[in-house]
Amino acid sequence: MSDARVLVVDDDEGVRRSLADALGNAGYEVREAAAAAAMRVVLADWLPDLLILDAVLPDADGVQLLPVLKADAATREVPVILIASRTPDEMTELALGLGAADVVRKPFRPRELVARVQAHLRVGATLRSVQAALRGAEEELDRVREDSENRRKLVDILHEVTGDLSSDEIYHILSRRVARALSLSRCSVILARPGDRVGVVATAFDNPALRNYEINLDAYPEIRAALEHGHPVLVEDLHTSPLYEDLRREWAANGTQVPIRSVIALPFTLGKVQAGVFFLRRMVDEPPLTNEDVEFADAVIKAAVAAIHRAQVIETTKADNARLEVLAHTDPLTQVLNRRALTVRLASELERARRYDSVITLLMVDLDHFKSVNDTHGHLVGDEVLREVATLLQNEIRSVDVVARYGGEEFVVVLPETSLVGATTFAERIREHVAATPFATTLVTGLTLTASIGVSSYPSTTINTVEDLFARADEALYRAKAEGRNRVCL
Repeated sequence: MSDARVLVVDDDEGVRRSLADALGNAGYEVREAAAAAAMRVVLADWLPDLLILDAVLPDADGVQLLPVLKADAATREVPVILIASRTPDEMTELALGLGAADVVRKPFRPRELVARVQAHLRVGATLRSVQAALRGAEEELDRVREDSENRRKLVDILHEVTGDLSSDEIYHILSRRVARALSLSRCSVILARPGDRVGVVATAFDNPALRNYEINLDAYPEIRAALEHGHPVLVEDLHTSPLYEDLRREWAANGTQVPIRSVIALPFTLGKVQAGVFFLRRMVDEPPLTNEDVEFADAVIKAAVAAIHRAQVIETTKADNARLEVLAHTDPLTQVLNRRALTVRLASELERARRYDSVITLLMVDLDHFKSVNDTHGHLVGDEVLREVATLLQNEIRSVDVVARYGGEEFVVVLPETSLVGATTFAERIREHVAATPFATTLVTGLTLTASIGVSSYPSTTINTVEDLFARADEALYRAKAEGRNRVCL
């Protein structure tokens, strides 16, 4: 939705300008308001697709504005991202409970916020499409119920697939229920698009273990025809149908006995994309499939496709949220925890150590004379060195330990359940490893570095908080630098 509208409401002109520039560069139409009153003026004749709202405005409380916006029919469906200088858990819970789509803490990275805007707009657009599809499915269901007594079976099938299931689970349920409703011994879901030579069996009623199995579509002319034309294909008898004339000659030449009598290939789409076919078959000793069977199965599948689409929307939304979560907690250059995530994790570890009368040690690792690397070789080499140092640290730690980039060329290693003696030994090993490693070898030759490391540990008479733990490690790091670098100090 690069042409979507976004309204930014914040009394800080710098914040508004930063957001407007970032969103404008991403292709959005942006308007600004510095207060709640100005926001109302804009909303009177310009409805945005998303609203970014400051939690504290000169003439209103942003959190208290949420129920007002959600009570208004015009703005009820507009997602609201609340931005705040401080976001304690209770305020975040309150804002989300009052209808906010997201809560972001200041200061924020404009690119991260744009990513969140994109995710919420994409989810909103898809959900609106799903709602429309579901309304269409409901209308189709009403018509099907009136057509035939047999349509009562449809209610059970749709009820089973409208739960919070994955698309694979819905495919499996549909194939099973359609097979039972039509007394079929074979019913499969084949994923393929027009022009494909190979299809993938997503599920098979007769063999539930047969999933993600590839088939050559040259052997299935009814599937190819259904995909090409987008309409159901009924073959009442494979042994007389012109569609199978060439294949029958191959069967005769190879002595192949085919136990299938009749087939139906029902194409289905997800969104506007042809996704595959439901493949229904009856054996030679069973009654042939008919046009009535086509109508019933087609009605079931069309109505159920909305549930499949909804399941895929949910799966996509979960993946988007997971990516946003990683973006919010990971340093983009080194892929280790960022400073904000480190502070949260360290507070949790310190509380655990305090509760269980345990030990936690922190290493502050600083690369010596790193500025000369950037000055001599350039920032591309410097960035590569930082990535390699992060990898080196991650390769040295245990699964319970934590590595984070503290800022610039400083890294922090958190060692739960590790005393000063053990942590000092570990720090010396890191120092030696850094000194012995050639860095950025694909870009330069002969680049080596050393590291100074400060160590602090809880419990200690001078450490009660996360800030104390950082402060003591920083003081130790300063001593290591003052004493000549390339050393570990407590």
